[in-house]
This record gives sequence, C-alpha cells and structure tokens, in this order.
Amino acid sequence: MRLKSFNAKTMTEAMKMIRESLGEDAIIVATREENEGKSVCVTAAIDNRRGYVHDPAFEIGRDQAVASDDTWLQYDEEEEDHNAVVDMITDSMIQHGVPEDITDEILSHVTIMGLEEPRVALLAALEDVFSFSSLFEITHKNHFLFIGSAGAGKTLSVAKYAAQAVMDGHSVAVMTADTQRAGGVEQLESFTRILDVPLIRTNSAQELADTIKEYDDIDYIFVDMPGLNPFDPRDINSLDDYIVASACEPVLVLPAAIDAYESEDLSEIYQPLGVRALLPTRLDMARRYGGLLSAAYAGKLSFIEAGISQNVAGGLDRLTPKKLAHYLMPNIRERR
Repeated sequence: MRLKSFNAKTMTEAMKMIRESLGEDAIIVATREENEGKSVCVTAAIDNRRGYVHDPAFEIGRDQAVASDDTWLQYDEEEEDHNAVVDMITDSMIQHGVPEDITDEILSHVTIMGLEEPRVALLAALEDVFSFSSLFEITHKNHFLFIGSAGAGKTLSVAKYAAQAVMDGHSVAVMTADTQRAGGVEQLESFTRILDVPLIRTNSAQELADTIKEYDDIDYIFVDMPGLNPFDPRDINSLDDYIVASACEPVLVLPAAIDAYESEDLSEIYQPLGVRALLPTRLDMARRYGGLLSAAYAGKLSFIEAGISQNVAGGLDRLTPKKLAHYLMPNIRERR
C-alpha cells in the first residue's frame, strides 16, 4: 500500500493531482480542511501489489462520485516520512513569513513529487514555482536601470555589476540619475575611479537616452537611479519616463527581510513598468526571506544575482533554487 497526501486550494484540484500522480485506481483515505477552510489536504492510496485494494474509503474513477466511509488505513513508513517533510517545509515557510497562498503552492509541488529529503523537496518546488536566471540572460539588452526604494542597495549593486564586468574583460560605462542625494554621486565615483570606468551624470530621461546612444560601442551600461516613493504616482510616472526613453532593462533591487505583504505591493507596482528581474540584497544580513518570495511571486519576477556581502568584488552571487533552499532551510542535514 502506497499513500500520499495532496495539498490544494479545492477538492477538484486535489482530485486532478491524485489522478495525475497515482492514476485512476487510487482511493481516498482521508480529507481535511486547512488554513481555515481555504485549502484541503487529501490523503490517497494505491495498492502496488496485484489484486484489489480491500475496503476503499472512496473511489475516484472519472465518472464516480466521492463518497465517505469510516474505514481507517494504517499509514506506512513512506507516508510518515513524507508528512515529516511537509511539516518541516511548512514550519520553514511560517518562520520566514511566507504568505499562505505561496506556501500552499510550494507544498502542492512538494506533495506531488514525494521527495524524502526536506531541502531537496523544497529545492525542486522552488524550481517549479519561481524563475531563476542571470541578468545577462534575461534580456538581449546591454544597458540596465537599477530601481527601487531609497536604501535598497542600488548604488552598491551597480558597482558590483560594473566590477564583475570589468574583471570579465568587458568595456563598461556607469551612469547615474541620482544627482540630488547628498553623497550619491561621490559614493559611486569612488568605485568607478578604482575600476577605471567612466561615470556620467544625467538629469533627465531624455538626457539619459541621448547619453546611452553616445556609448553604443560599450559592452555594458549600468544606470543608478535615485530612490523613489513607489506609492507616489509622480515618482512612478517619472521612472516610467526614464525606462521608456532609455529603453533600459529595469532591475528591481529589494533588500531581504522586508515584510512579505509590503514587498508584494512593491512588486505589483513595478511590474507594469516592464520589470522582470529581481535583485535581492543583504542576504548576509537577514534571516527572514519571505518578502523576496512574495515579491517574485506577485510580480512574476525572475531571481537573478543576489547581494551577499558589502564587498564590491565578489559581492554578487547568482541565486539558484539550491542556494535559495539553503537560505530558507539552513540547518537541515540531509540523510545519507
């Protein structure tokens, strides 16, 4: 007897998952509502041996109705192991403040795959639910606009990408529209001087567009934008002008440990501007990453590189499902 649990928002979704995973001969052992009735957990069984499964609680043939029964079946070791995996991942999602809808989807994928190692199961689910890429793979463009709220880490991220590109042998130009903030240009200038790359100041969307055209022979152009208030329509309209005029690929810079629902709001504001890339920062200084999952999920954004230290050289690391799973479950030891 093989048993598996399936988490879904509705019973119909659960039935579909069971049929796809276990086939038409599966039976329903138990059902229960979760998350105050917002989702269901259905345990199904399939007999791996020849012959018929005795005393099924429910049958789920396509043309048969689901009927209840008081029959109880003993959970086997495989089911207990799987439940432990689901419980551990659920606890991790709660610890990181991941919203329920994202947690439910992750657990649905975990349940379908039935993997026995918690971090491996989480890794596989993250790979299915989220998108992972590199900034240089997400677009054919070679000029990038780093946007986000004040203090998110845009200036340092620009310096890190510029440093990496220079070390890889590419020609680089750095531009900034952050000319009003005290010390903003000076901070970036200290980095570009060491890298021996030009730093160009721009004061309007059209000036940025014209300047980019002057540097069309440069391999990569990185643009540092000033911090803005995403809830101020004037700031968003101004940002949209910069994105449209410059034809840059916008990159949303978001610090870790931000509130999940706040980051969801931010993501939904920026996504209509054509934002596809999410650059997390300060992963080394945070222990709660639910806000990053929430932003990527709500805005359908792709995780790219992440800021893992304050160092300019080597301060970026491509975020993969495996690395994100490690951040979410750092203390799990996989069984050998």
